[in-house]
Amino acid sequence: MSFTYFSCNNCAVEAARLERAGGKVHSTKMAIGGYGFVTLPLDTEGNMFGLHSLK
Repeated sequence: MSFTYFSCNNCAVEAARLERAGGKVHSTKMAIGGYGFVTLPLDTEGNMFGLHSLK
């Protein structure tokens, strides 16, 4: 599977905003080594995408 990833300052903060707007979080913030962190949310239609941050 391949996803589109959006860069942000802190993916946990953006995931919380997404939930308040009606989306869901599939995978909470997780470290990806020296590359930062990712979260995998679902939009209101069930489409998965990625959020990437360095902190």
